[in-house]
Amino acid sequence: MPETAFSRLVSPREETSSLGLVLIIDDETAIRESLQTLLELEGYTVDTAGDGEEGLARLAERPYDLVLLDFAMTERNGIEVLREIRERDVELAVIMITAYGTVENAVNAMQAGATNFIQKPWDNEKLLADVRTAVGQRRAEAEVIQLKRALKQRYNFEHIVGRSEPMLRIFDLVAQVAPSRSTVLLQGESGTGKELIAKAIHMNSPRKDQAFVPVNSGSMPTDLLESTLFGHVKGAFTSAIASKKGLFEMADRGTLFLDEIGTMGLETQAKILRVLQDRKFMHLGAVNEIQVDVRIIAATNVDLRQQVKEGRFREDLFYRLNVITIDLPPLRQRKNDVPLLAQYFVQKFAEENGKPPLHISTDALRPLMDYDWPGNVRELENVIERAVVLANGASLTIDLLPDNMVGRGAKLALMEHRPDASLFEVMEDCERRIITDMLEKCGWSQTEAAEQFRIPLSTLNQKIKRLNIEIRKKGRE
Repeated sequence: MPETAFSRLVSPREETSSLGLVLIIDDETAIRESLQTLLELEGYTVDTAGDGEEGLARLAERPYDLVLLDFAMTERNGIEVLREIRERDVELAVIMITAYGTVENAVNAMQAGATNFIQKPWDNEKLLADVRTAVGQRRAEAEVIQLKRALKQRYNFEHIVGRSEPMLRIFDLVAQVAPSRSTVLLQGESGTGKELIAKAIHMNSPRKDQAFVPVNSGSMPTDLLESTLFGHVKGAFTSAIASKKGLFEMADRGTLFLDEIGTMGLETQAKILRVLQDRKFMHLGAVNEIQVDVRIIAATNVDLRQQVKEGRFREDLFYRLNVITIDLPPLRQRKNDVPLLAQYFVQKFAEENGKPPLHISTDALRPLMDYDWPGNVRELENVIERAVVLANGASLTIDLLPDNMVGRGAKLALMEHRPDASLFEVMEDCERRIITDMLEKCGWSQTEAAEQFRIPLSTLNQKIKRLNIEIRKKGRE
């Protein structure tokens, strides 16, 4: 990623070439050595401890990204150690490992705050995938805190979270345009955070101590919108029983944010154009002009150029608005920001609802990353708020996500298990259903399904063979 003013501002956590720092706590020497070799070959830095007390002592010495913790140790069981870890660090990723893979054990571990649960003997590929996800999430959680601090201190971007390349470019662009008087046009799909960016521009401008006045142009009929924007004198229309100031006056020396400007009628557009040109307007029903000093930031989720071609938007107004354009990417184009955003919202809604600190389980993070988010950041915020409200333990688990995100079959596999089924059998059934659903969606093309899962084709074929999934005739290739 190219270095930018913003990326220089936020110094990442100090680290070597290691993928992450992992602590293994297990009372079996062979298990510790096997896991250590596997992870070090992958590129992780690994420490080990032979019991819970030694492990807790290690945790006091270094800031680990992940703990792999044995469920059943002779001196002190894993659940007790996990509870003490959670008292010290509520966000540290902890994966429990056990030879006793029952659903009851899994539930107990998750309620105590485990990030995930793996059964011995483990599948190396799956274990590495879970470790990679957990470490990535841990670092994302740390980055949320770091980002919020850095953004607030320098740019007043208190509620905007992102480390993807598109968002870094936007942060830099906002920092460049904010000090000017120029009109700004924000373009992007609904839910991409256009008002947050508009506020950030205002808060980094010389107008920051004056009013930031938002108005949704698409939510009002023309008469009401014009009265709201420009104000009116008494008797200007039937219900005008008293004179009233408009938002342009309220935003004098500040910023007026015109959201959904593409829905505005042509007559109102003409009046907006006059304010942009002359900095003057009149109350409805008045004859005297009022001078204002207002910076306008406009936003749209439609193609204004196409609107101009179709005669639904004034060309001269478009060019007046289009002095500086900032295109906000949809969330599906910045998937790397999903863990950051999700953890930010988890922290936000846990605080708002009086809940203890929560972390997102590995199984829940995967569908969040795989989903395309047609409603963008607003949809993610709503999903996380619902999950936090419904959460009972220390983890936000996959069963708290909407059915359309994870598939009804995957949730049934978790929720409607056989009483005598082991955790391995439940997880295997869940994996089988998820892969089968994706294959059906892709017309039984393994190549396309592997691309959707973002795994090598050979890996998918191994899973299909291991899970005894019957491949049907391909509908397309």
